[in-house]
Amino acid sequence: MKTFVTGASGFTGSHLVRKLIEQGHHVKALVRPNSKNVKRLAGLDIELVEGDITDFELIQANLVDVDWMFHTAAFVELGLVDDRLMERTNVDGTRTVLEAAKASNLSKLIYCSTIGIYGDTQGQTIDETFQRTQKNFSSAYDRTKYTAQQLADRAADQGLPVVSVMPSGIFGPDDPHFGPVIDNFLKGKLKVWAGGDRITGIVHVDDLVQGMILAAQKSPPAEHYILSAGDLTTRDMFAILANAGGVAPPQELPRPLVRLSGNVLDIVGRLSGWNPPLSRERVHYIYERCVRVDGSKAKEVLGWQPRPVEQTLREIVAHKLNKAQ
Repeated sequence: MKTFVTGASGFTGSHLVRKLIEQGHHVKALVRPNSKNVKRLAGLDIELVEGDITDFELIQANLVDVDWMFHTAAFVELGLVDDRLMERTNVDGTRTVLEAAKASNLSKLIYCSTIGIYGDTQGQTIDETFQRTQKNFSSAYDRTKYTAQQLADRAADQGLPVVSVMPSGIFGPDDPHFGPVIDNFLKGKLKVWAGGDRITGIVHVDDLVQGMILAAQKSPPAEHYILSAGDLTTRDMFAILANAGGVAPPQELPRPLVRLSGNVLDIVGRLSGWNPPLSRERVHYIYERCVRVDGSKAKEVLGWQPRPVEQTLREIVAHKLNKAQ
């Protein structure tokens, strides 16, 4: 198959590109001009396309002979972010992709969404039939991805062969988000943590991209698939990491101290233009927002077989310890 991947130099996108090549597909890889992450694609037999995700003419021209398109490009961040840039990437970029795809002969367009579109489920475990009950939005990321999903669903209703996948927390050895936390933890530099009861859904990045390819191969258009291997509390997650790495689990900080620190750092960040590791928004995600999902549909319909959560965590630790030797 001839494929086109947006966000190809990113964490998910680069793993998807590698998996597609392994399976014998031709890959066109869209990356931002002067992207610093192109090294993730170094040495791969791909057709590199440099351009902006909102460049309609560029994307349309590169879809002429493509069978499958995978839209993974996104601005993923919490806290004090550039709302306008996030809107441009997540919403305008998705709108551009969908409009360009309408004039193509794609057999499938796979959109990488997020379980965050369901909003706060208040601890209830939900599946793809769940209708969002949260009226407001917890973050700019929450809002922009929800809006982008609405665009994708509307395009599917109009006949575009769109399939949406909703991953939970994406983990892997080169994860740019939680990966540095694990690095510091294994080096003994992470002594404290916040929100041990917080629920985290986990999927290994390689299992995620395999699920996306299965969706391209097997799914009818307009379907949604939650891609999550399961969830666990942050406390339990660190217990597994500690056992695998031979490091003591971090101590949990008192909730009032975390809230106070989030308020103070939020002010400092706004005054200085810095996105601190703890802010009001991040505190909200730690203590007040809980999204729990069931990934059974992808397993039953697509034959998706993700590795268990504990295996994912142990494999990441083993990889990092081997790399450090």
